[in-house]
Amino acid sequence: MVRGFLGAGAAALAAAVLLAGAPVAQALNTRVEIAHYRWSNPEVQIDRGEKVTWDWLGPDLAHSVTGISANDLQWDSDPGTDAPEHRAGDEFTLQFEQPGVYYFQCKLHAFVRGEVVVSSNPGNPFSDPGPQPPLNIDVRPPTLGGIALVRPGTSGTKGIATSAHISERGTLDAEYYRLNSKGRRVYNGYRVWKTFIGINHFKLGARWKHFRARPGRYVAVLRATDKAANVSKPVTKTFTISGGEKKQREHRSGAI
Repeated sequence: MVRGFLGAGAAALAAAVLLAGAPVAQALNTRVEIAHYRWSNPEVQIDRGEKVTWDWLGPDLAHSVTGISANDLQWDSDPGTDAPEHRAGDEFTLQFEQPGVYYFQCKLHAFVRGEVVVSSNPGNPFSDPGPQPPLNIDVRPPTLGGIALVRPGTSGTKGIATSAHISERGTLDAEYYRLNSKGRRVYNGYRVWKTFIGINHFKLGARWKHFRARPGRYVAVLRATDKAANVSKPVTKTFTISGGEKKQREHRSGAI
């Protein structure tokens, strides 16, 4: 094998040619997922001036990003509390202007931790860290629609046959308000039903342990709640209850 030797000028020229043709590795603004009691990347590497964004994705959300080394003690996603709590989708962003190693941990769970290593190379603080990853928790409320009463009123306490289309399993609740002589709402009780996906059938205005179903004009405010505790937009329905024979017997016997 013949080995050649390049002079200083030739070597520098060759190195410049190689660098010009090779892609330059560069750190960029980045995201870290906080989920399942850990950071998605326990060791983040960026260049000077770039940013790190932490995303709370759930299902566990009671975590902080708290600096624990001398150069980052001033940084805390949850200042003033020892019990951090976040909503799914929350973000916390820090920009690192000085090179070094920065250590962070959750103030409530010390094992949820990581570090950010910042090089002395000038970075690009305007680079795109990409979109937030999908959440690990359901935050979409169910839909409640197609509510239909077979008639606008009922006689007695059996209620009005009603149907509603609900997009998720969970519960349906009705808050009942009785309308006084001036048309103002007066809270008068509530009712809860278990629900499934599709068309649900129930009796609106029927007597229940938390609703006495006395004669009068009523407004029902209906809401669907899914298994992740997301609540639909409220839907309002009006109906009347008149005194039937059974109602009159209950009244005479003192049951009401």
